[in-house]
Amino acid sequence: MIELFLDLTSTGLLAAGSIFVLIGAFGLIRLPDFYTRLHASGITDTLGAELILLGLMFQAGLSLVTVKLILISLFIFFTSPTATHAVANAARVMGLKPMLVPDKDIETTEDR
Repeated sequence: MIELFLDLTSTGLLAAGSIFVLIGAFGLIRLPDFYTRLHASGITDTLGAELILLGLMFQAGLSLVTVKLILISLFIFFTSPTATHAVANAARVMGLKPMLVPDKDIETTEDR
């Protein structure tokens, strides 16, 4: 009975992680500029990887493999946002401007 629960939980986590990774890949294709693409892929890939690793932990049970997966998960949890920030900061320093779309509802000084 417990094996069935662990298998179903693991399958759900693996599927959810895969969906988040696919959403991040879709965001890379559909979003308009570098910064929004970086934001979408950074968040969804981190969450997707964490869910996939959690699903693998349920499959592995209590073993040395689970400890290794926890260490990998902690490494990804801390380095992925840091790397995303470093890439965004490097792009900003190199002069890459974000795409800004003016809001049509706001009256500007030129319209007066």
